[in-house]
Amino acid sequence: MRKVIILSVVLATAIFAKVEFDILQNTPEHIMPTSPNQVLSYNKAIKDAIKSVVNISTKKSIKITKNFSIPNLPFPKEFMEPLFRHFPKSRPLQALGSGVIVTSDGYIVTNSHVIDGADEIKVTLPNSKKEYKAKVVGIDSESDLAVIKIKSKNLPAIKIANSKNLFIGDVVFAIGNPFGVGETVTSGIVSALNKDRVGLNSYENFIQTDASINPGNSGGALVDSRGALVGINSAIISKSGGNNGIGLAIPSNMVLDIAKKLIDDGKVNRGYMGISISDVTPNLKDVYTHKSGAVILDVEPNSPASKAGLKRGDLIFKIDNKNIEDATELKRIVGSYDPKQKITIEYERDKENKSVEVTLANRTTQIASAKNSSLKGLSLSNITNELRYEYRIPSDLKGVLIKDVKPNSKAEEVGLQAGDVIIQIEDSNIKDIKDVKRVFSKYKDKPKRIYINRYGSVLMFVLK
Repeated sequence: MRKVIILSVVLATAIFAKVEFDILQNTPEHIMPTSPNQVLSYNKAIKDAIKSVVNISTKKSIKITKNFSIPNLPFPKEFMEPLFRHFPKSRPLQALGSGVIVTSDGYIVTNSHVIDGADEIKVTLPNSKKEYKAKVVGIDSESDLAVIKIKSKNLPAIKIANSKNLFIGDVVFAIGNPFGVGETVTSGIVSALNKDRVGLNSYENFIQTDASINPGNSGGALVDSRGALVGINSAIISKSGGNNGIGLAIPSNMVLDIAKKLIDDGKVNRGYMGISISDVTPNLKDVYTHKSGAVILDVEPNSPASKAGLKRGDLIFKIDNKNIEDATELKRIVGSYDPKQKITIEYERDKENKSVEVTLANRTTQIASAKNSSLKGLSLSNITNELRYEYRIPSDLKGVLIKDVKPNSKAEEVGLQAGDVIIQIEDSNIKDIKDVKRVFSKYKDKPKRIYINRYGSVLMFVLK
């Protein structure tokens, strides 16, 4: 695992002042059978870990937005109308997942997608029928992690390993509640480490395993052969939805970092530089002395990077003496720092190595300020450098990003899509959300010609 997001195991006791995690202090010895008469059994090693993995069930109401028209049937309309009027306007949705007890007083880590939008969360301990109502402590969708809490004492908290000591080929076990059949353990090995660019969340550094991870396993534990937590099961890569031997887990060091922040503050604040970045592609390797790092494509005005003097074309190859391999690693490292923290950036400009100190801003604040409430069924956002990277928006393209389109809205009916960039409405060029609101207010309910950029092509739609 890369160094960016790990917590020092030695300092863990001091860092986690408000909660106590049972963190193993020793570096494990990696062994294999030495005699053909030996049969390995991991029952004693993982039996305690099984007790720490809980079942999570959620309920939420889904609104039914579809409008039903009364069909032409050989019955009086007055007879049929009351039946359709009382057609249910919402329906309950139930889901199952898993979670891991990380403190004896009831803190449980799971995936954010397991509990996202839930109206009710219930937790069931292994080999028990008693249900506990859980409250949400904090959710971090960018890492797909969440912390919930139940009112109970002396719970079996899992032992937590340092995922930095995990090797490819290590035996691991996935513990959870797949398909709602009850506590289940599957085995496999670590297939790969530091997997990113999967497209599941903003900060990816997955452990890949061939241990079976199926629906319902999300939020469960990935443990080593000692029964110590090395990751939280998060997702599978599969065309069918079933296990194909490619499971992904969030490393325990990242879990500890996020869990601590959620427990202490209820949210995760990340450092922000205000740059759009790219990898050092093969065609750029002749331009720079360094063959790895992250190339700055754009610098946001008045951002920390701009104030520090960083420019388009600079190649960042180190942050606080940590080598930067690519754009994804730079984003992850910067995100691991707290806002207002000072970091030292080493970069290459015109084949000369330079160094500068940057005081980070708050990424959470930057994202929140870019968002706007839905307008005519459109969820809009000003284009930040983070969004340019995520949506692959060219650095010279100005406009407003459509992040979502409300189902059954007029915007959806005319063909507008998430990912479109609004560049012009009628005769007005669009630079930010204020421009959109101004033009919409000017034309009110009149038809408006909206010009968008969709993957490099300019299209026009008419929205009333």
